Amino acid sequence: MDPAKPSPELLRGLTDEHVLSALMRRSRMTRAELAAETGLSKPTTGESVRRLVELGLVVDTGERSAGGRGRGRVGSYYALAADIGSALAVSIAPEGIVAEGVDAYGETQVRAEEKIDRPAGPEAVATAVVAATERVRGRIDGPIRIVVVSAAGPVDRSTARLVRFPDEPFLIGELDPAEILAPYVSGPVVVDNDVNWAARAERDHHTGPRLCDFAYVFLGEGLGCAIVSDGQVMKGHTGMAGEISHVVTSGTDGRATQLIDVFEQLDLRQPGSTAIDVDRLVAAVTDEQDGAAVRRTLGQALGGTLAAVAALADPETVIVGGPWGTHPVVLETIDSAAGDLPRPLTIRAAQLTAEPSLTGARAEALSRLRKAVVDAATNSSR
Repeated sequence: MDPAKPSPELLRGLTDEHVLSALMRRSRMTRAELAAETGLSKPTTGESVRRLVELGLVVDTGERSAGGRGRGRVGSYYALAADIGSALAVSIAPEGIVAEGVDAYGETQVRAEEKIDRPAGPEAVATAVVAATERVRGRIDGPIRIVVVSAAGPVDRSTARLVRFPDEPFLIGELDPAEILAPYVSGPVVVDNDVNWAARAERDHHTGPRLCDFAYVFLGEGLGCAIVSDGQVMKGHTGMAGEISHVVTSGTDGRATQLIDVFEQLDLRQPGSTAIDVDRLVAAVTDEQDGAAVRRTLGQALGGTLAAVAALADPETVIVGGPWGTHPVVLETIDSAAGDLPRPLTIRAAQLTAEPSLTGARAEALSRLRKAVVDAATNSSR
């Protein structure tokens, strides 16, 4: 029996996808360049360009290639339409709100930042998110097709809401980013925990063999952990996988206590908050007189936490990120503690330290934007 042949609609859709993907990589190209880039025939490429122009997804830029005298025919340059749409990447963090408009070429068109007070209530955070989004929307062309949100707090997997968690250091109360941002977007709003986005960014920017099985431990004002298995972030039933703050470990007196409470015992919390005082912690671990005792306590506490992570997740390595997690003295302390565990772990610092969570969210926003543009073309071919 002869295998079924692909339908003309499927072939047109695949052709348009190749042409759009090439333009996303190269910004502007002639039909001849597109044919060479995609491996399609010139007539097939020309038909695809015609369809995409009719759909309003591609435009003739008005620029012409140099031709004549042995350089071939003059060609028209084509590019993605200016109003093809953008993606929005939003970071909700203790430092403030950041919103970025990203185009289909992967360029950040505009960035807006809004400060927030401490403690941060849901109403104040929602107001700041709207303000940053409004500033971005007013400076980009076309619709916002996708929004991806990185949130410094537990995110319920089924509702995409930020939920109140015991001793949560940042957001007081619940927040629904999807509901807040829905009026600004024509497509979905994707929300995930900031540590999960940072782990994805570390996976994608890692130099060397591909990272497939690792734990990403974030040590900053708050504590977090993302578990990556077979290259994918594991969220758990409710989305709370990796929340290490309440893992039972050893405290200053050697007794069992929750990890988050160790910092209260060491008097390293910010006033009136469960948030860790990063500057004081760094000063404490590097203090010539009392630093050894602080390091010993932290080593025991973090070592016990990593022992639990190793037993349940079996990571190949543990990557440590965050404002104080990557400090050399802290890393040495963690590495020493990990070496004493029943199952020794490889510890290393995160390679990506500049806005890793936003970097991960931005990459997802770009990927989804490009898929949305391609879908707009392929759906019209059916």
